[in-house]
Amino acid sequence: MLTARLIDNVWATRKAESLNGLKFMLAEIIGGGAEEGKRLIVVDIISAGIGDRVIVTTGSSARRMVGDDTIPVDAAVIGIIDEDCEFGD
Repeated sequence: MLTARLIDNVWATRKAESLNGLKFMLAEIIGGGAEEGKRLIVVDIISAGIGDRVIVTTGSSARRMVGDDTIPVDAAVIGIIDEDCEFGD
């Protein structure tokens, strides 16, 4: 799983039929590490919005969240981050 910030909507006037009805957004990975700043297109299944910090799952887990293991989706928003937690105090 990754943490990311949603930065824009992605509109596709033509797409695979299996993707009809899905909301696409542009996300930027946050939280440090080598992936920070990388952007990816995610399917938003929980109605998050631009500016929200979110939890993103990728690969087969993302397809399962959409409910179809054959759908051409590689990343899905699965949670909205309300606040950061500090572990190991």
